[in-house]
Order: sequence, then C-alpha cells, then structure tokens
Amino acid sequence: MPKRPLVSASILLIFWGALLIIPAIVLAQQAPPPAAAPTAQAPEPAAPPPPKVDSGDTAWMLTSSALVLLMTAPGLALFYGGLVRRKNALATIMHSFIILAVITIQWALWGYSLAFGPDKGGIIGSLAWVGLRGVGLEPNPDYGATIPHQAFMVYQMMFAVITPALVTGAFAERMKFSSFLVFTILWATFIYDPLAHWVWGVGGWMRKLGALDFAGGTVVHISSGVSALAAALIVGRRRGHPQEPMPPHNLTMTVTGASLLWFGWFSFNAGSAIAANKLATSAFVVTHLATAAAALAWMFTEWSSRGKPTVLGAASGAVAGLVAITPASGFVGPMPAIIIGIGAGIFCYSACILKARLGYDDSLDVVGVHGVGGTWGALATGLFASKAINPDGADGLFFGNPGQLGVQAIAVLVSWVLAFVGTTILLKLVDAVTGLRVSDEEEQTGLDLSQHDENAYAL
Repeated sequence: MPKRPLVSASILLIFWGALLIIPAIVLAQQAPPPAAAPTAQAPEPAAPPPPKVDSGDTAWMLTSSALVLLMTAPGLALFYGGLVRRKNALATIMHSFIILAVITIQWALWGYSLAFGPDKGGIIGSLAWVGLRGVGLEPNPDYGATIPHQAFMVYQMMFAVITPALVTGAFAERMKFSSFLVFTILWATFIYDPLAHWVWGVGGWMRKLGALDFAGGTVVHISSGVSALAAALIVGRRRGHPQEPMPPHNLTMTVTGASLLWFGWFSFNAGSAIAANKLATSAFVVTHLATAAAALAWMFTEWSSRGKPTVLGAASGAVAGLVAITPASGFVGPMPAIIIGIGAGIFCYSACILKARLGYDDSLDVVGVHGVGGTWGALATGLFASKAINPDGADGLFFGNPGQLGVQAIAVLVSWVLAFVGTTILLKLVDAVTGLRVSDEEEQTGLDLSQHDENAYAL
C-alpha cells in the first residue's frame, strides 16, 4: 500500500471544510429579496398575446438538441467504448450509436405521445399524438410558448435516446445484440415514457405533487442507474469476473468521451429552460461549477485513499457531477452547485468502491455514477432549491420549506421502484423469448467478432 501523500490529505480536508462553510455563504447570498411595499390597485392586465415563435429561442433549442445528440454519439459511445476490453470496443460503441436510430423512430411513432401527449389520469399520455399527429410547427404553450412544437419534441427525443444508452454500461461485454434491441424498445416504452410523463408531462402526478426535476435526475439518471442494477443482477457477471483482470483498453478514448459529455451537458441542462434566457444562463453556470467540484472531489478522495490520483477517476468524477446537478440545475445558485458537486464526487466514488464488496458486476459503474449521483442530486434539490433562482420552482429545506425534501424523497423512491421492478420484469421476459446472454464461446471471442463480425483495430 503506497504512502498517502500529505498534500492530498490536506486538500481533501479543504473540501470537507467547504461542506461546512459554504452553506452559510449560500444563505447569505441567496436570501429572497424583501417583499415590496403595497401599492395602489393595478388595472386589470390585458389578455396575453397568442404564442409566437421566437427565432432566438428556437435557434437555442435546435442547437441544444444537436448537442444532446452529441452526448450519446460520440460522447457516451467513446466514454463507454474505451472502458471495455479491446475485443468488445465496437460492440459497446454500437449500443450508443444504434440507439440513436432505434429510439428516434420509437419516439416519433408512439414514445412522444405517451410521454407528453394529453394526460390520462396522471399516469400516461394518450395516443392522440401518435405518429406526431398534431405535433406541428406552431408553439404548444404547455411545452414552450416561443418555439415550434416540433422543436420541443426533437429536444426531448435526445433525452429519450441517451437514457437507455446509459443502461447498456451495466451489461456491456455479454448481452446478445438482438436481445439488446428488443429490451431497449420495451424499456423506453414501459419505463422511460411513463416516468417522463409523471415528472414533466402536463397532468403527470409527480409534477402535480410538486417534485422538482429540471433536466432529468429522476427521469434520466435514477431510471438508468437503478435499471442498470437490475440488469447487472439478472444478466449476471462477465465470464471470469472478478478473478480475471478486465482493465479499460483505451483511457484516451474514455477521457475524450467524458469531455464531450461535459460539453454537451450544457445544453442538456441549460436547454431545459426551453428559451435563451436568464434561467438558461443560471443552469449553464451551475452545471459547470458542480462538474468541476465533483471532478476535484473524486480525484482528491481517491488520492487520499489509494495514494495516487487517476485520470479515470477525474473523468468519472466529472460525469458524477454532471449527473448530480442535472435535477437541481434550474433551481439552485452557484454555491449550492459546488456543494452538490463535492457530494457527488465523494458519494459516487464510495458507491463504486462498494460495488466490489457487494459482488454484482456493473461493468461500467452505471449504478454508482448515475443511480447514486441522480439520487443525491434529486434529494439535494430539496435542500437547496430557491424561488429566488426560479420563481416557478419551490424553496427547499435551507430556504424555509422542509416539505420539499419530503416530496423529492417520494419522487426518488417511486423512481427506484419503477425502474428496478419494471426492468426486472422486462429482462425476464426477453430472456424467456430470446435469451439475454451470448454463449461462453462467443463471450470469450468477444462481441465485436461474435455479434458483428468486425474488429475495432486491425493489428
């Protein structure tokens, strides 16, 4: 065991000290402004003008859609592709790439209607918008009064694309490609689409409850992270795990992917303002701060515990920070964002270390990063949310509203149950019909050759 450097321990103490000091700064800086003195009765307001497309908002949302697409391929494809062994690199990249095609069609045919269509009892959208019927170029005031309805639809499509792609990291290197395709379509339809409606759809029961999720802490990260846990348990360990070393084959590729994720995530979070406005700016800023804090927190925690900082640790910490700030990005200010980032780096690192003790084989740490990071971010939103940042949100515990933390806890618990139970049922169903795993011989050969008859590298 190498001797722990004194500098790493010292800097780690600074981070822990920040956890104690920063809340006081937060309360001082972000206290809501005093109420204005009563004035003479104002005249009745005029009727609002009809929705009109704003070119600036539309340009921002189309750009954001393209950048969120970039997060899946090449971002996530490279991040995951570098983490697996060389014989599975192409097959892993293929997961993220082909999901762009599969979920795009699913979303256009029925997914968008289920997620955002006219509400049916707070549980699901109707099929009124199936095949994008009625989803045109005029604004829908419920989902963006200044952008075409199709702009909102295609932006949300990119969220629907990346979420099942995240799950694939749990069963990398061992699932049949045909079974992966069937599972992805079923998962998007029965897990993602209903949860998106509950949280974001007009009439969704979590939305009416008051749960805050600005850009996908529950819908994207808890759903993918907890589904990854179910997948790791149902599909089983990789052949030879944990006795056989399975190091990443290309960390350069992984860090490039993480950098692209950091870049694209600005649109993932800031784009969720659905306009180029002050709230988008706030979300952009806090996203960057939380990510930087998490990368440092993970690096220094690992440095303190293992004796050396790693490149993979810094990249993983950055992704953990991006995950954790996602639900809070439209509701918190800069100092809370730093706290959320520090917590993400420490909690997600600890969860990834705990995986080995618990014995499940989550190939690419989807549970530790997305499941734990999303849970922390959703609960932290209940702590640090402030109506001074977003008047359409709510105050959290530290701003006088402890009930919001309870609402967030309910949303987290329900998301965990839906994702775990639902994914378990879907995987059992697919296993019964097509089988989930490749054969031992195919796994030994590698999925690049056994599933696609190709090699990532010509050597």
